[in-house]
Amino acid sequence: MTSALHTSDLTSLPLLARGKVRDNYAVGNDRILMVASDRISAFDVIMGEPIPGKGALLTQMALFWFELLKEVAPNHLTGEDPVSVVTPAERPQVEGRAMLVKKLKPLPVEAVVRGYLAGSGWKEYQHNGEVCGVKLPAGLKNASKLPEPIFTPATKAEVGDHDENISYDQMVKIIGPDLSAQVRELAIKLYKTAADYALTKGIIIADTKFEFGLDENGTLTVMDEVLTPDSSRFWPVEGYEKAFNEGTNPPSYDKQFLRDWLEQATVNGQPWDKVAPSPALPAEVIAHTAAKYQEALERLTGA
Repeated sequence: MTSALHTSDLTSLPLLARGKVRDNYAVGNDRILMVASDRISAFDVIMGEPIPGKGALLTQMALFWFELLKEVAPNHLTGEDPVSVVTPAERPQVEGRAMLVKKLKPLPVEAVVRGYLAGSGWKEYQHNGEVCGVKLPAGLKNASKLPEPIFTPATKAEVGDHDENISYDQMVKIIGPDLSAQVRELAIKLYKTAADYALTKGIIIADTKFEFGLDENGTLTVMDEVLTPDSSRFWPVEGYEKAFNEGTNPPSYDKQFLRDWLEQATVNGQPWDKVAPSPALPAEVIAHTAAKYQEALERLTGA
């Protein structure tokens, strides 16, 4: 099994921040080295055990999508080799799992696009017929395809906190009407382009989350990562119809297997309360999760 990296430790560059998955280091004043660790989180809690190979796989998938979508929107990649900015001794922590990117001014909102009704969107729809203030037709079911993809922004939470869904009007109050309109239009365009491609590979992208920033010229730019199992809900086409007809969640390539296991896990004889520390993950849960991520990469990219 591939050796896993739970937390990077580069001493040649200043550490800016550790997120749920990525460790970010400053490279001068205008670039950031993003190292994708093998950490995995669920219910906004980082698990104690890493998923071997996950960071490299996420990086490979994000780079694939950045290339595919470069005509739709500019991205934050510099095109430079990430290992060129670290010492030879640090290269094993960086090789294959890092991106060297432009430092942007990040927008304080996440751009969520939903093509299907699932997760928190399905829960809200059952309650009031809406998702984040977007009114939807009556009679939709769990995993229904929406008439058109909808844009449902969220605020960015600190590590360990939950992202909060907000309405478009609330987003306008945070970043202004012009930028909000740009973000909505670009996020939907990116989603539609990616979803159309994924369908040709037998994968439904039910929903996804983009992050944007502004470059030195004020140009709206895609940043962080795109369209990986960490930020998206991927469903294999062949399992969708049966699950939809039964009213159950379709099989997925994301963290659903891990979430399902955690829902029945116990800590000290009690059901886990979804706060750190998390239950120790058994080897079979780690292996199954790694296999799901690998299968998604292979289907989408042919890698």
